[in-house]
Amino acid sequence: MLHGPVMIDLLGTELTVEDRELLLHPATGGVILFARNFASPQQLYRLVQAIHKLRSPHLLIAVDQEGGRVQRFREGFTRLPAAASIALRCGNDPRVARRAARELGWLMAAELRSVGVDFSFAPVLDLDRGLSGVIGDRAFAASPDLVGQLAGAWMRGAREAGMISVGKHFPGHGGVTADSHLDLPVDARALEELMRDDMQPFARLIDNGLEGIMPAHVIYSSCDSQPAGFSRFWLHDVLRGRLGFQGVIFSDDLSMAAAEYGGCYAERARAALQAGCDMVLVCNNPAGAGEVLAELEGYHDPVAQSRAVRLHGRPARPLGRLREDPRWQRAVELAGQLSAETNLALNLGEP
Repeated sequence: MLHGPVMIDLLGTELTVEDRELLLHPATGGVILFARNFASPQQLYRLVQAIHKLRSPHLLIAVDQEGGRVQRFREGFTRLPAAASIALRCGNDPRVARRAARELGWLMAAELRSVGVDFSFAPVLDLDRGLSGVIGDRAFAASPDLVGQLAGAWMRGAREAGMISVGKHFPGHGGVTADSHLDLPVDARALEELMRDDMQPFARLIDNGLEGIMPAHVIYSSCDSQPAGFSRFWLHDVLRGRLGFQGVIFSDDLSMAAAEYGGCYAERARAALQAGCDMVLVCNNPAGAGEVLAELEGYHDPVAQSRAVRLHGRPARPLGRLREDPRWQRAVELAGQLSAETNLALNLGEP
């Protein structure tokens, strides 16, 4: 059974009969996990194995494990610092910051792969323009060049641990004040400005093989009347055409307030796929997920399916053995240093 175009969530820490029915639906292609699905690394491993046993190839399993404010799995995992702290705590030395970003990307990915999670929806490639509260310290920096450097290093570290990366929120969420979880933001800047600034980190990582991208639920009114995640201009003409992106395009959550622009849940899903998304996310709304699955039961896109199969994580060591690795031990120490209140001279050692 190939990957369907829908990524859904679960209610709790174990699979229910209803969960299994939804996960076996032909339109389901993946699962996104939240804090409510996590009690311990051991429980999480058992849950992931139960999901994997349902289908072959197994369903993709993802999570938001950025660090800082957005880290779904905490107890038993390393507390990761917010992305903005990397350059800040490294004394704004790009070389040291790049090394730190690489080790943190590796740490995040190695721990998730140890329990079977395929990937995290990260890194955030938005610029911190001091406008967006929902982005804020989730962004690496304000400078497009520095964001590209640090996110690229983070991506390399994740790859070393056997995990792909998903950059978000294309073409950039940092230029608006509204939170797309609650409202539909509008960014009036011209395409030339967006290309020069906000899109530079995306272009840089695409050139280095970025495997996935998530567009923003934001309208860029000087460019198109549709939010980017529903816009063929942004996804087909710019992302696929001008930037040459060949990976998987994930919609942002279709349950967010900004996505209501697309109509009912079935209409939102169809609009996102027609615009160029390969997989759509429906989170925290079982009725909406059911509506989308029913709408897309016969949907088939061989190209999107061939892209999705490349997202599975590579085999990894279990968490117990990972903790014996000197690189893991140094990376955990680094994460603690970067979470400190003052700048530190970081001893990064050798990976």
